[in-house]
Amino acid sequence: MQGEIYTLWLLLPVAAFSGWWIGWRASQSKKNHSSSSINPEYFKGLNFVLNEQPDKAIEVFIRMLEVDSETVETHLALGNLFRRRGEVDRAIRIHQNLIARPTLNREQRAHALLELGMDYMRSGLLDRAEGLFLELVNSDLHLNQAYTELLEIYQQEKDWENAIAIARKLELISGNSLNPVIAQFYCERAESALNEGNIRVVKDNIRRAISFNPDCVRASLIEARMFKQTGKEKLAIKSYKRVESQDSDYITEIIGPLFECYRKLDRVDEFVEYLRMLVNIYGGISSLLMLTELIAEREGENAAIRFISDELKTRPTVKGVDRLIEYALSKSEGETYDHLKTIKDLTAQLIEGRAMYKCNSCGFDAKQLHWQCPGCKHWDTVKPVFGVAGE
Repeated sequence: MQGEIYTLWLLLPVAAFSGWWIGWRASQSKKNHSSSSINPEYFKGLNFVLNEQPDKAIEVFIRMLEVDSETVETHLALGNLFRRRGEVDRAIRIHQNLIARPTLNREQRAHALLELGMDYMRSGLLDRAEGLFLELVNSDLHLNQAYTELLEIYQQEKDWENAIAIARKLELISGNSLNPVIAQFYCERAESALNEGNIRVVKDNIRRAISFNPDCVRASLIEARMFKQTGKEKLAIKSYKRVESQDSDYITEIIGPLFECYRKLDRVDEFVEYLRMLVNIYGGISSLLMLTELIAEREGENAAIRFISDELKTRPTVKGVDRLIEYALSKSEGETYDHLKTIKDLTAQLIEGRAMYKCNSCGFDAKQLHWQCPGCKHWDTVKPVFGVAGE
């Protein structure tokens, strides 16, 4: 309520000046008035503001605008106020009425079109919004915002072809590189093609994604999955291992599928050595747990317990402690077993309720990897959580 009243106070001088200006012009043309006067409706609106009745005040100012057709900026400001309050239908009506006025100049009409497009976006009428933003583009006005909104529309509609085209145009007028985002759009197309079994299209889009962003982890993961599904495990391993140099934060995403590839090729020894290298250089509980499991299979649980105990002394994590307790339970009985089981239940609860991914832009927590953050809609900002509770 206080914010609305403050906004109205800001609009009052504009309305007053508009009333004075129109009155002054009328007096000049008729040559029989010595001074101009403010529309009486202005004082009625002012009274509503003073009595903290913003809804009634807004209605009064709308009536004033219908009389004083030149108060374009005030009209736009009122429409924006309605949109911010969530009253999109009223904002649409104001902006539609404004556009219908033949007295608007080219820039004023373009501004009104932009605001109406924003109204449609807020109300979910994407087709109507798209038409208005395309009209602005064709008029060569408000290009930066029009392209930005069109990009948002095409992402919501998953129209990746148009999203790529608009992103490249937006790069030209803004001077900002959108290459990482464009790479994600090509990855979206590659994902769809992979689900449909169209390998040629997958390869083409992966190639394009990497050409726009050589460090696109998602492109490598899709390519590796494609090779894995088609029985080309050696090529899949190569693609998975590329992730290490692209962004080591995502190593956690390759451990499981890499193991499947090495096992299929009967090269588990080679995988064990690769895991040791990853643990020594990057740490990471996913690599550590996989290596511990393989040591247990090949050298016995006692060797696995010694290995993970030594690692946890320097890199303690909840998941690591949980695994160590699991091994200890298998060798315990009686009261000791009961105590360890209680601790194991607690660590399991901590792991289960903990988000393993977080957006570096808005802080959105997730239990699975999202390439586009569900919170802030940014691309490539959700990453695995590191530290005692994470990796």
